[in-house]
Amino acid sequence: MEKSVLRDPGFYVMVAIGLAAMLILPVVLDMFTIMQITQYVVLAVFALSLGYIWGFGGILSFGQAAFFGLGAYTFAVAAINIGETTIPLILAFLIPCLFGAALGYFIFYGRLSDVYLGVVTMVVTLLFWKLANHTAGPEYAIGAARLGGFNGIPSIPVMNIPGEPEAMLDPVQMFQVFMGFLIVVYIVLRVLIASDFGRVSIGIRENETRASLLGYDVRRHKLVVFAIGSGIAGLAGAMWATYQAFIDPNAFSMEMSAKALVWVMAGGVGTLVGPIIGVILLQWLTLKLGTMELLNSLAVLGAIMMVLVLALPKGIVPTLRKLIVDGWTLARQKKTGGKADE
Repeated sequence: MEKSVLRDPGFYVMVAIGLAAMLILPVVLDMFTIMQITQYVVLAVFALSLGYIWGFGGILSFGQAAFFGLGAYTFAVAAINIGETTIPLILAFLIPCLFGAALGYFIFYGRLSDVYLGVVTMVVTLLFWKLANHTAGPEYAIGAARLGGFNGIPSIPVMNIPGEPEAMLDPVQMFQVFMGFLIVVYIVLRVLIASDFGRVSIGIRENETRASLLGYDVRRHKLVVFAIGSGIAGLAGAMWATYQAFIDPNAFSMEMSAKALVWVMAGGVGTLVGPIIGVILLQWLTLKLGTMELLNSLAVLGAIMMVLVLALPKGIVPTLRKLIVDGWTLARQKKTGGKADE
């Protein structure tokens, strides 16, 4: 397992790029740009949660925002009540992970088809969104944290150094910590995908019936993949909440789920780099179009996304990979043919 990852130069390149960005960008960029890139990092972790379960588990969730929002609200409530952010960050991973495992148990052991899986996850997201919007009264509070309904939860504590609640991170430190989270999530997923469990999960994605006939417990594998993806989405939600120091029911919105789907599709399903590139490219386009005096920047962005998906149905990363491999193969063939003619 480890040898297959260690022998992949792409793995080292991606980790090196991440570490370089974490150390160099704060030195060469201004504060506003760093804060903007921090947003991309958080959303990249969220995109990886869907990219993993869809690309390497064959599980297409239309409601990934349910786990993102659950992690955000878990972090907000726990941080306000505890007064520091280390334990809330752990809870923001564990609770969505456990909820995903419980939901996945009924989905996979209930043998629901892929279509119904998408519908169930979407409905769960809408239920969370509706519930969060109807908690505006003073009676809707968990300890010192008032849920606030559609107004959300303000004054969420900024992430602090573990064990030192007063030592809050500044924007640059928060960017570096979040980049560290992204790198760790990427490494863990790469190792997991290269393991025996990961190979079986990919086999199940390709052909569930064949994997079942070979003696593998398809339902258990899909349940574990779904739970891991749910926990990663919850972690991204916690990062989003402490980054903004505010969270509202829009964290559960279908817009968040739809964005994750578009990011993964644009970057490339079946890759981990793809969702990250999809987030950076499309969020940057969103920012730039928002500053232009267009009749409707969202319509322009939608048209760009449509053209991108239609022109590159496999996504940016798989298409570039194929072009590079084909170009390399063609160059070697020409070189070999030239030597043969001589």
